[in-house]
Amino acid sequence: MRVSFIVSAVLLLGALPFARAQAEPWKLGMDASVMLSQSAYTNNWIGGEAGAITWVSNLNSTAEKQIFSKVFNKNTLKLAFGQTHKQDKITKDWSRPEKSTDLIDFESTFRFTLGSFVEPIVAFRALSQFLDYGANMEKKYINPTILTETAGIAKVFIKEEKREFMTRLGAGVRQEIDQKRDPRVEHKAGLELVGDFKTPLLGDRIDYTSKLTVFQGFYYSEADRIKGLPGANDWKSPDVNWENIFTASITKYLMVNLYTQFLYNKQIDKAGRFKETLSLGLTFKLI
Repeated sequence: MRVSFIVSAVLLLGALPFARAQAEPWKLGMDASVMLSQSAYTNNWIGGEAGAITWVSNLNSTAEKQIFSKVFNKNTLKLAFGQTHKQDKITKDWSRPEKSTDLIDFESTFRFTLGSFVEPIVAFRALSQFLDYGANMEKKYINPTILTETAGIAKVFIKEEKREFMTRLGAGVRQEIDQKRDPRVEHKAGLELVGDFKTPLLGDRIDYTSKLTVFQGFYYSEADRIKGLPGANDWKSPDVNWENIFTASITKYLMVNLYTQFLYNKQIDKAGRFKETLSLGLTFKLI
């Protein structure tokens, strides 16, 4: 199903009478940040404190271009990984590092710039993580992975140098791949609503980025297998992923970053899940 979707999109692109690619170069953006905190105590320290080392690295990049006269392509890549090393309160020995942050998020969209009120769009998104621990601490790399392909319509409300707002709605196919599960691949089909918003705040001192994704499934490959079991209809509830990033530059290389994420997937947990990460560290503008 996923392959046929991609092939159809490629054929559609090739069939349209596009003009040659635009001469202007790709508009690129890339920044990286590293945050580190550390504390340690000798084994004769009294008071119950324990040392810890926490580090988090982030990479955010974008590449966009009007690749044809009627096709605008935008690609975004977000990578994050971090660990926490803890010291035993009694022995002061250091334990094995525990993962605190892990994210691989790539998205590519092709929007047909026809100048109409709404414009056709096709999109592909891959979500995963670098490291996943299974039973007996068995390591699985790039697992689990969620691949989503959608085709629909988009509306650009704001498109400025530092401020953007776009929403899109389309039919989508999602593959959820988990090496620890049987079956390893589950398929869903339904409607996906995505909203992307970016704006500066407080006189350009803070950059705010928000992304809301809602996926409503109408087909689930495992529906017959789990029929009659508790929670058999949980897949029919919409999946929600709402991400917010606040970035404030204190100096040229010193940055404060606040990341929040709200997830709702009734198949995993009937209550919403919330994540918050606040970091202060060095940032590097690579492009």
